[in-house]
Amino acid sequence: MNIREELLKEKNHNKEQALKITAYACSSPEYFKELMQCFLSEEYRLAQRAAWSVSWAATQNPALIQPYVQNLVEVLQRKDVHDAVIRNSVRILQQIEIPETLHGKLMNNCFELIESPSTPVAIKAFSLTTLYNLSKHYPEIKNELKLVIETGFNNETAAFKSRGREILKWLS
Repeated sequence: MNIREELLKEKNHNKEQALKITAYACSSPEYFKELMQCFLSEEYRLAQRAAWSVSWAATQNPALIQPYVQNLVEVLQRKDVHDAVIRNSVRILQQIEIPETLHGKLMNNCFELIESPSTPVAIKAFSLTTLYNLSKHYPEIKNELKLVIETGFNNETAAFKSRGREILKWLS
């Protein structure tokens, strides 16, 4: 299978196709690398369509994503990618162990995403969870995390408030 061709083949990308690509990519590190190249591509539509499969593959086989954790952290700063790329990157990052060398950059990226009014709510929710996970290593960020959540209650969506309440409970 040529993952790039599969991702761009259909006019509308669908779950069945994404799952087929996920299964193929999980069958070898070489195939997963091909999927990651699509995900990290500057081709907007290609990266968007690869995002779903990358997320599922990382959940099914977390060892495959480890060599690309730095790429996931870096993509959070990009403004030229589809929200799906950022959303699925931070979704993965909330579920895995992050190398200590990336903690600072990841914390900064997540706080910036949460504080930006234009960030979609799912990205904010995954960023909150990622920051909560990092607060276990860096208890000094707990107060800032609480403040960001409490400040957001006035202007944010129900989904943000729900995740925020959950995290505030965990922090207590």
